[in-house]
Amino acid sequence: ATAPLVAFCDADASMDPALLPHVVDPVRDGERDLVLGRRIPSTRGAWPLHARIANLELARRLRRITGVPLHDLGPMRCGRRTELLDLGILDRRSGYPLEMLLRASAAKWRILEVEMPYAPRVGRSKVTGTLRGTVTAVRDMSRVLAEARAAAAGADRTPGGGA
Repeated sequence: ATAPLVAFCDADASMDPALLPHVVDPVRDGERDLVLGRRIPSTRGAWPLHARIANLELARRLRRITGVPLHDLGPMRCGRRTELLDLGILDRRSGYPLEMLLRASAAKWRILEVEMPYAPRVGRSKVTGTLRGTVTAVRDMSRVLAEARAAAAGADRTPGGGA
């Protein structure tokens, strides 16, 4: 990719790509470094209860670690390509979105969450739709969180709190 901005959007029809400007514009205009689309279910069955509960817990942990007032790991997001690459994200599976947020927060990025309608997906989720996918996602995200906690604990033990 060579474009200055990179936008992410799941291709399962749960979020309307026509709404990408809501996450792109604040980055393009220099107001924010990373913008996430917060999922707001448009129907009762749009977001399975187990997935919503897991996301709420993950967002709570993320807020506690980063101090960033996030409510969702939003699958629609936008950031500047070179800065995203500079984050040095290592995870290539389910931990990627979480690692992006943790590293962006550590880099003092200006992060914004905007509400987006969330519709029932087309097809079955490879993550929350199968036991294997769910176990893999939990394992990946738990590892990313553990690494973040270990890094924070190490910084707190250095003289000056890691500064």
